[in-house]
Amino acid sequence: MESPDPLLVFDRDVLRLRRARAARDWDRTSFLKREIAERLAERVHDVRRSFALALDLGCHGDEMARALAAGESVGTKSAGARSIGTLVRSDFGLAFAARAQGPAIVADEERLPFAAESFELVLSAMTLHWVNDLPGTLIQIARILKPDGLFLGAMLGGATLWQLRQALAAAESEIEGGLSPRVSPFADLRDAAGLLQRAGFALPVADGETIDVEYGSALDLMRELGAMGEANLVGERRRGFSRRATLLRAAEIYQERFARPSGRVAASFEVIFLHGWAPHASQPKPLRPGSASHRLAEALGGAELSAGEKVGRR
Repeated sequence: MESPDPLLVFDRDVLRLRRARAARDWDRTSFLKREIAERLAERVHDVRRSFALALDLGCHGDEMARALAAGESVGTKSAGARSIGTLVRSDFGLAFAARAQGPAIVADEERLPFAAESFELVLSAMTLHWVNDLPGTLIQIARILKPDGLFLGAMLGGATLWQLRQALAAAESEIEGGLSPRVSPFADLRDAAGLLQRAGFALPVADGETIDVEYGSALDLMRELGAMGEANLVGERRRGFSRRATLLRAAEIYQERFARPSGRVAASFEVIFLHGWAPHASQPKPLRPGSASHRLAEALGGAELSAGEKVGRR
């Protein structure tokens, strides 16, 4: 029997089907995408330059375009970004690409169909966490950026839904005597900047924010994740239906551990923001080792010791 490819963590055939279903009632379940798009748009508006041609990679219901337009309409434009000339939308699902209010194509984030140095700006909100080869996709994004082009991305991070992971693990261990992957693994914030650097981005920066949401119950949360197309996609996940007793017990544990005073339960979504530039000669570069014109000891008002010299006590 052929062993599975270790890089194929997520079942993207299932993802495409779930995207199609999610698009049918997207306006009801798109709150998380809207929130993340608005936060990413704020970062775009903080960049003091214009972009003639930009790409929205994973456009869903066109939330990124609306967030960018809303930021400019309230005066953010004058304080930060000048404008985006043309925004091209792409999505893994046809149903989402069809919702776009501008030029759009269906494209797989793992096999980008764009020519090298096509865009001055690439944006991606809430789609890269389903990519199997994230370093490879980041390399492709760097390739399609013009020199000194900007990539700004936002994806769900490893601390997302930690409460649900804990409750499901406890319930499955108690009811079924074992564990299976029930919540998809996502990237770790600690590794994100390193991934950008490996992909060839200059001045890479990664930071995280947490979005806390309340639900009536853990079962409501799980239903919402399914409707959003954000349920478990691990290739080695359990294929059959989960035992009803396990899910009900997980909901009880969730309520016991994570209920708010209101009686509703908390769910946390970690968002990792990625920021990197395509290399260009005009960008600042670190100085060569030993090229400093002033000594650190002088700046600190202290004495400099040669290597191996020990500081004695008085």
